[in-house]
Parts: sequence; C-alpha cells; structure tokens
Amino acid sequence: MSHMHVRHKMLHCNMMRATENLMLGLDDLVADVAHARRHETLGRLALLCYCELKPWARHAEEERLAQLAWALSTRALPGSRKLFLQRIDVVIQELEEVCRRAARTDAAELLAAARSH
Repeated sequence: MSHMHVRHKMLHCNMMRATENLMLGLDDLVADVAHARRHETLGRLALLCYCELKPWARHAEEERLAQLAWALSTRALPGSRKLFLQRIDVVIQELEEVCRRAARTDAAELLAAARSH
C-alpha cells in the first residue's frame, strides 16, 4: 500500500468520524431544544441557541441556522413570552430542516411536536 493511499484512507476515516460527531451533537441538541421548548424554559432555550446551537451550526456549515440563533441572542428581547417563543420557533423550524437534510426525520418530528405542544 502506498504512502499516499494510507494518507487518503486516514483522511477519509477522520472525515467520517467528524461527520459522525456532528450528527451525535445534532441529536443531543435536538433532545435539549425539544425538552426546553416543550416545557417553555425560556432561559434554557436562549442559552441553547447562543452557546450550543450557534457554534454547532457554524461548525456544520449551516449558516442560516447559525444566523438565526445569533440574531435571537443579539436582538432586543421581545416584550412577551409569546413573542419570544415565536422567535424561538423560527430557529427550531430551521433546525428541523437541518435534521431533514441530515436524514434525521425522527429528530425533525420531535422538534415539530415540541413546537406544537
């Protein structure tokens, strides 16, 4: 086996592992976001968006999701719980789309159910 072939194989394994780690991170985020949304834990939702969802989205090159999460945490807080949840739901809907593109339909459905709870 040539040196180049070994390097290519190692790179492929590293990329597969990175993709697997991204998907595991996505699964964890979905579970956390769905739980917080179902219980309307606003502080937890805001924290998840800024501290976990935004960095994950940037790393996964999901720029629309990253921008929505960032905008949620940098814009002035809405005057009511209902308005805040509406903003959160826009972020969650984009997260659902990310899940669908990643063939994580169960995760997308979990998020949709949490929004309609």
